[in-house]
Order: sequence, then C-alpha cells, then structure tokens
Amino acid sequence: MELSNLNPISFAETDAETVKTEIIKKYEEASGRALALGDPIRLFLLTIADVIIHQRELINFTGRMNLLAYAEGDYLDHLGALLDVGRIQSQPASVTLKFTLSTSENGATVIPKGTRVTGGNEKIYFAVDEDTTIPSGEKEGTVKATCTENGTKGNGFSIGTLNKLVDPLPFVGSVSNTTISAGGGDMEADDSYRERIHEAPESFSDAGSYGAYKYWSKTANADISDVYVSSPSAGEVLIVPLLSGGKIPEQEVLDKVMEVCSAEKVRPLTDHVTVSAPTTVSYDVSASYTISSDNKAHASEIQAAVKQAVDDYILWQREKLGRDIDPSKLYALMVKAGAEKVTVTSPALTTVDADKIAVASTPAITFGGVSSE
Repeated sequence: MELSNLNPISFAETDAETVKTEIIKKYEEASGRALALGDPIRLFLLTIADVIIHQRELINFTGRMNLLAYAEGDYLDHLGALLDVGRIQSQPASVTLKFTLSTSENGATVIPKGTRVTGGNEKIYFAVDEDTTIPSGEKEGTVKATCTENGTKGNGFSIGTLNKLVDPLPFVGSVSNTTISAGGGDMEADDSYRERIHEAPESFSDAGSYGAYKYWSKTANADISDVYVSSPSAGEVLIVPLLSGGKIPEQEVLDKVMEVCSAEKVRPLTDHVTVSAPTTVSYDVSASYTISSDNKAHASEIQAAVKQAVDDYILWQREKLGRDIDPSKLYALMVKAGAEKVTVTSPALTTVDADKIAVASTPAITFGGVSSE
C-alpha cells in the first residue's frame, strides 16, 4: 500500500464560514428569531465561533499527527517508536587515505588514531579512525578516516584533494585520499523517515526477503532514496542503492550498506551479499518548440520555464532505479511550461533495467520563436 494513494482525511470541520453559519442557524432555530447582521447576539456568537474554529483546527491537527501519512517532526518520531524505528541522525563522511613515507629504513611506522588531514578547505578535517602500522620495509599504508564534523559538508572531496597533513608525523612524506569522501548525511528528513517506518514490518522477516534487505539498506544512510534487491542465483543477493537526486553512491556508502546488510541479525547464514552502484543508461535530449503569439510578451519567462522543465525531466528520469526513458514526460512538462508545437526528437521510449538509471547528456533545446498562428 502506498501512503500517497490514501484518501485525504479530516477529523473535524474547519471551514470558518461553515462553522459560523451552523452556530447562527442553531441559535435562530432554538430562539425562534432571526439575527440581523449588526445584532449584538450575532456578534457574540461569531466571537464564540472563532474559538470553536481554532479548537477544531487543533482537533484536526492532533488527529492527523497520529497518522503516518500526515505526522511530522516529533509526532513522527513517536510513531516510529511503535515499531522501534529511530530517525537516522546526522553522520560524518568517511574516506580512505594513503600515507607515503619519505623512507622505509626506520622500521615500522605508526599512523596514530586521530591524525588529521585536510584539503583546500581548512575548516574540514578528516581524522584517522584507528592506529595503523606501516610495516618495516614498506613505504605506503592505507587507513580509514572520518570527518570530524557531521553532515554532508565532508562529502565530495575528489581523489587526491585531501593532501595536507594537519598533525605532522616523522618520516611521512605525503598523504592523499584514494577514494571520494562520502557517507556524510544530515538528520533524516520526514519524508524519508516516514517511508522507512512504512516499510519497517518488512524487517521482521528472518528469511532475507526483498523488503527486509531494502529496509535495512536504507538505514545505512539517510540519503539513500531507492534500492534494488535481487537474487541472481541461489544464495546470492545483489543490492543496488541510489542516493536522492539520482546521485550514484561512492564506495564509502556502498561499504556501509554492506556492513548493515551483512550483520548477524539481518543476513540469513545462507546468503552471500554483494552491494554495487547502479550502472547508467545514456540518452540524448533534443527538442524544439515555439511560443504562441498571445504569449509573446512573456516569451523570456516561458523560455526560462521550458529550460527548468527540461532540467526537471532529466532529474525525474534518474532519481529512480529502473525508470524507463519516457519522451512523453518531457513533452508534457514542456507544454505545461508554456511551449507550443513541441517536437521531441530524442530520447526514444527505452526500457531501463531495474538496477540501472537513465542519465542524460547535455540537452539541445531549440527555440523556434513566436508562432504566427
């Protein structure tokens, strides 16, 4: 059952005019007299009506905060507690660092826990997770490091950019990251948390169900928006996560999903779990359009709206795994933005496998001017 498919629900009538009319009508029926617009009794009743309307709004709000589809903030946290599902808290990004020694003739070298490294932004530091020893005779060693601050600010440092040693170490000639920093996240948003609560009963399965692996995968990082789970062969489980906005997860995120889904109380003993990033299906975006002569005064606004519509389409295509490439969606968005005589040359309708996402090249949108018709 999809929460979005549920019918809207209300616990009390909150329309102001309806409530006021009902109160005045009840008084007139009970008293046997009609109330003029300036009648002091009418004015008194309208004052009472305002209080009742406010109370009904509180009743409506309170009722909705007890329903998963409407609850938010602390109310949503209390619903999560019923299923022992906590909101994912903010967490720091992580990265793999490579330390290179200036010489290998000094015996074993220890990289102490807490040794900090930074990049171009001196305010963001990554600290080594555990004491790591580079054996005698070797010049390189890799370690895991974690950002000293929670949140997304530690994500996205490209390979080689974390290369400044904040805490100098003897015989260390250089340091750099060998992976892109990833895995940092802000506190889980209501929409993501609500969906996980909705999926939580799947986690009760101890048989390695599709829903259970999907649920546990999402607990690894608040930014995971979609997960594909399959069993390519007996005993094999493939998990493919996708981040919000259609972003492909870096290795640090994949490792965290692997850690969560391989836990003793999650993975059945007979399952062998593999976690991989989505593969991409490339497509071109090419279209042309005109603007009606009736809207020529708004031509620049419509052009901007069409550009945004194309961007929205590209994002819509890649933000969900296995979403088929659908040119009709592009056509509809452009028309809604105010375009006329829209011709979509590409993409063509294309099926996308469940473990892949569609990624567009630079769009080529041609404006044909103002239509004379």
